Amino acid sequence: MLDFGFSEILLTSAIALVVLGPERLPKVARQVGNWMGRARAMARQLSEQLEREVSADELLKAKTKLHDQLMAPLPNRIAAPQYVPPEPQVPSPQSQEPPHQEYEPPAPDAEPSAPDLTAADPARGDSQAVNSQAIPSPSQPTPHE
Repeated sequence: MLDFGFSEILLTSAIALVVLGPERLPKVARQVGNWMGRARAMARQLSEQLEREVSADELLKAKTKLHDQLMAPLPNRIAAPQYVPPEPQVPSPQSQEPPHQEYEPPAPDAEPSAPDLTAADPARGDSQAVNSQAIPSPSQPTPHE
């Protein structure tokens, strides 16, 4: 700002003392000091306001840039997922299952037979036959009779 050295301040003070006199010089010095303080405060407020405006402008530009980036379409290098059908699996000769036996209904004149409880049930994975003594037949008496 203004660059005053010690010699300029001393010369100005001597001239003010001669012109104003010793009675008015303290009042005038006080007023000049108040004006200088107000001028410095106004300069500080102006610089702070300018810094806030610049900062707000930079934030607005950054916000706009980020918004534009977020709203821009995705680059072409990211493709949408495509359905790829699985390849047909050819069964190996070792893992072939035995052919299914077709259901043959019983002859119309034959009586329906009761299921064989002593045979293994392949659907449940039974490997041993069921004990025929566990379920009493109607012809066998029960132990508590």
